[in-house]
Amino acid sequence: MRPAGRGTHDSLYFDYPQFAYRAPPEASGDSPRHAVVIVGAGPVGLTAAIELGRRGVPCIVLDDKLTVNDGSRAICISRSSFETLQQLGVVERFEQKALGWTRGRTYYRDRLVYRLEMPHSDNERFLPMYNLEQQYIEQFLIERAEQCDGLVDLRWGSRVAGVEVSDGEVCLTVETADGRYRLRSAWLIAADGARSAVRSALGLRLNGENLPGHYIIADVLMTHDFPTERRAFFASSANPEATVLVHRQPDNVWRIDWQIQADDGPQQAVEERRIRERLGDILHMIGHHGPWELEWWSIYTANTLCLDDYRHGRVLFAGDAAHIVPIFGVRGLNNGFADAVNVAWKLAYVVQGRAPTALLDSYSPERRGATLDVFRHAGRSSRFMTPPTRGFRLLRDAALQLALSAPFAERFADPRQVLPYRYADSALTTSDADDWPENAGISAGEMALNRRLADGSYLFDHLGPGFTVFYFVSSAAALARASELRSALSAVAPDLRLLMISPGQQCSQHEDRLPDQDNQAFVGYGAVDGSAYLVRPDRYIAGRWLCADSKSLTLALERAVGGTSR
Repeated sequence: MRPAGRGTHDSLYFDYPQFAYRAPPEASGDSPRHAVVIVGAGPVGLTAAIELGRRGVPCIVLDDKLTVNDGSRAICISRSSFETLQQLGVVERFEQKALGWTRGRTYYRDRLVYRLEMPHSDNERFLPMYNLEQQYIEQFLIERAEQCDGLVDLRWGSRVAGVEVSDGEVCLTVETADGRYRLRSAWLIAADGARSAVRSALGLRLNGENLPGHYIIADVLMTHDFPTERRAFFASSANPEATVLVHRQPDNVWRIDWQIQADDGPQQAVEERRIRERLGDILHMIGHHGPWELEWWSIYTANTLCLDDYRHGRVLFAGDAAHIVPIFGVRGLNNGFADAVNVAWKLAYVVQGRAPTALLDSYSPERRGATLDVFRHAGRSSRFMTPPTRGFRLLRDAALQLALSAPFAERFADPRQVLPYRYADSALTTSDADDWPENAGISAGEMALNRRLADGSYLFDHLGPGFTVFYFVSSAAALARASELRSALSAVAPDLRLLMISPGQQCSQHEDRLPDQDNQAFVGYGAVDGSAYLVRPDRYIAGRWLCADSKSLTLALERAVGGTSR
């Protein structure tokens, strides 16, 4: 993505912070070996840093800028990512500022053809999706990183100029205003974006497909009363040959994306005069006739590109440094959040000696598998949004035309929002036993399910930083086995938390048990008395048992922390 338009110090709504460059101790000749260095202080790098910091692992974060990124860029944050932000201890800031939404509208020739309704119920703490400009995302994460008891060392104005990898460490050459210095680290997380300096230094390249079409994105400041919903326009009066997307953001900022038409080349399309002309047509189409201000704009193409392997010895790639995905379906940022948490909890276990280095071997298969799954879904969405051939366009337009009068055709206009990927084939996942009823509960490898409890809290409110067992109890016999399970599992993972979930009326005299609300947790997990789920630190299900026993759970836990038990 190539930025254009307003500079970072000329915003109509956001006061860009200026971070001071501080001379590092290594510049004076001191060259200790650090545990972890992260390159890139965007949302992905900051998330990884906070995840390490809250687990007691010190890290250094390098970024060549002295402020946050400009423009809205990534704006849509999924429910799953909000659950991650809750674990990081920063979600309240996001809830106060972000705009949540559950609905969307799709138009064809300015007529409504589809109403998107994302699944949501009172059992969920967070809405399916939130809009928030990336400046705020980074600002809130930076503020949280600074609260990690000095464990996150943010070094601004620090550009990576070289990378050397050996069996025992990674050595970076860092360029600053005071000159260059060498920085040694046991592990390196490269989260430095699509133009990753680390990736280039190691001679690695992204492989995949460059999809056709260019899009302009623009931030417009205006007072407009349409609710917070995603709007997609096909063959509209404002852009007859291409697509338009409209999102509401905080501060009366509206994010507007449009595909460049055939008669506009990329160079012409990013000219301010042309930007304003296009925006005038689009705003007229959506019924805005009042004043507006152009805040920022940029251009992007939709690509499906990724590394063949996200781990190269002691270097682990995350976010856009590892993969570039189309924005359709809001998968880029949310995929990056999942990368960051996955790599950080595993690296923390390895650094602290709680797991073998082999645990990191699971990172690339899990997260690259998630990327390829995104490619499958986003590729279809991209071909719908930007048909690559005349034949695709005819099929797309025929489906939209049919949806005007035939409700069954509405599903063709479904944008297919992001869903967490299932780690069914991961080396860390213990397969479901045969006794589980078909389609019951949450399968091993899937993301755990949040549920509202009878005391008003939610299941995920009680998660700890390590592994968690959801143990379902409705009888004295099952309750009696809880101590045995806890003792056996704590020998493998001392910080493991065993949460007993019981019908609400049974919990009044047991403070260590969570009161289920009208059996919603039991039903959601397909559980019976004595069932158990082993939940990883990133909320994925490592294994489940209809009738739990300490041996099976212990073997699964050993496997999930990188052991050899199968």
